[in-house]
Amino acid sequence: MTHDSTIEQAYAVCRGIAKREAKNFYYAFVALPRARKNAICAVYSFMRKADDLADDESLPREERRIRLDAWLADWRGVCHGGDSSDPVFIAVRDATERFGIPLSLLDELVAGTATDLDANTNEAPGTYATFADLYRYCYLVASVVGLVCIRIFGYTDTAAEKLAEETGIAFQLTNILRDVAEDAERRRIYLPLADLAAHHVPLDALLHRTPGAPPSTQERALLEEIAQRAENYYRSAQALLPLIDRESRAALWVLVSIYHALLKRIERANYDVFSERARVPLLQKVAILSAGLARMAAARFVG
Repeated sequence: MTHDSTIEQAYAVCRGIAKREAKNFYYAFVALPRARKNAICAVYSFMRKADDLADDESLPREERRIRLDAWLADWRGVCHGGDSSDPVFIAVRDATERFGIPLSLLDELVAGTATDLDANTNEAPGTYATFADLYRYCYLVASVVGLVCIRIFGYTDTAAEKLAEETGIAFQLTNILRDVAEDAERRRIYLPLADLAAHHVPLDALLHRTPGAPPSTQERALLEEIAQRAENYYRSAQALLPLIDRESRAALWVLVSIYHALLKRIERANYDVFSERARVPLLQKVAILSAGLARMAAARFVG
């Protein structure tokens, strides 16, 4: 088997992982040219593996940490010229070389997956004291992904980097709002404790609420404040779009549109994220993707 065919097979495996697991992300991948789509799927697969190792609740936290560290050591060996039969490692190494992705960003990405692993214990819930603390978490688990993605999308203006960071914050705040009830069941409260106190929402009210009960007036006000922060960061996403290479803009537009639509659904539900998990309907995602593909075709025609 030739070197090129090995890499192509590795990318095929990553495309399969992304198609099966990526949900919102995969709709954006479809709107990318093949080489860029391959690279994005490889990075997603790398991120997915790290997440799976960190989140495997069938194992004690210490064992998960050991396995994640061993996997990261294997990856670093590949980065330094070692051989690997892991298709994800093969594809990601090719993608980093092809698109100039700093390996330090991938280290930060793995550090983000380990944040929950290190912070959460069986005795105490995982919490963040202030929004600044939460911002750092969001940076590691979402902004870093954005900083990797824009290397693949292509850009020349370095202003794109801060905008990509803030776009990641918008996405992660949206995820946090959607998953408040589910996270609380896992003893993880991502809403900053300072914000809970400001809105007179006791931590125990989130940890021990009646399943499916609608939010209180105070909880709605708390969630609205987080949503407004997310809305502010979505403005950065709009500013980022024209800075990305023309042939990649449609993919970013699709991703931003789907995530923003999710936030809008939470807002229209008056922040009731407890009675039912918010999601963007499939037909709406398909409509957004169709519009994105039309944008991609137009970009190629203009180009």
